[in-house]
Amino acid sequence: MKILLLGASGLLGHNVLKQLLAAGHEVHALLRDSSRLHLPQEECAGLTTHSLRRPEQAAAGCDAIVNCIGCTDMSLRHYDDYLPANRDICARLVGLMEQQGITRLVYVSTANTIGYGTPGRPADEQAPMQEPFTESWYARSKREGEKLLDEAAARHPDWHIVTVHPGFMVGAYDVKPSSGALLLAAYRRPLMAAPCGGKSFLHVADAAAAIVNALTLGRHGGHYLLTGENLSLKEFYELQAEVCGYRQRCLTLPSWLVRAAGRAGDLLRLLGLRTQLSTRNVRQLLVREYYDNTLAHRDLGLPATPLSQAITDFFHWRSQSL
Repeated sequence: MKILLLGASGLLGHNVLKQLLAAGHEVHALLRDSSRLHLPQEECAGLTTHSLRRPEQAAAGCDAIVNCIGCTDMSLRHYDDYLPANRDICARLVGLMEQQGITRLVYVSTANTIGYGTPGRPADEQAPMQEPFTESWYARSKREGEKLLDEAAARHPDWHIVTVHPGFMVGAYDVKPSSGALLLAAYRRPLMAAPCGGKSFLHVADAAAAIVNALTLGRHGGHYLLTGENLSLKEFYELQAEVCGYRQRCLTLPSWLVRAAGRAGDLLRLLGLRTQLSTRNVRQLLVREYYDNTLAHRDLGLPATPLSQAITDFFHWRSQSL
């Protein structure tokens, strides 16, 4: 197919682009700066890049859209700052589909718009959004985008719209780094401290594979959790130390100390300073976000690459690209 891809320069976007091209699709990528792409030139046959200012030109003749764009910056000081990338783009894409006759869309949201579970009972797609993520500006804005697409799916039963909800993705092509910042924070430190929360970690290439499959698989209007191994942050760091071959003692930070750091961040924000610390943000670090990915395995063919391989791939790509 001919695919319009948004967000190709990010961690997930790079991996989706790589797999789309490997599968023989023609990809038109909307980018602010094409120099931010890090795929080898020999893998880019079938890729055309376009300016973000000309989405109509990029979409001409396309069969489908994959939207990997998302504003995740936890230092932003206003909720409205998240809306252009996380909500408004969805309305623009629906309009573009109606104008251009495009009938397929895969939208990348977040697992945080679905309620989390427990180690013994991870949550599935039916779990309603829960605190503290109901107060997260990122998660709330992504949920607003989902609602716009759910409404479009109801209006257009002949379309194929699938929304995916990735967990915490790890792997190659983490240019910024984004999730890789969590890995680098602990790398080869003899002593590490982590909050008591946890996440559902998965190889980013697995998420990309399910997204490519979702172009033709899955239920129209369906929502799918793209998640993997449910681990506490302490367990994740212990796994990283084992994979990378170093010794580390990892302690769990007291919850009161994490909350105190959030309140300090609130004060800095009141003074007009940008910081990722805030009560709203640190509360998320005290939650174990555990999910059940059975539906995505069944309907989208979500692979199950070991998390140890994702960690290895992150550090290998980083060592080769720097």
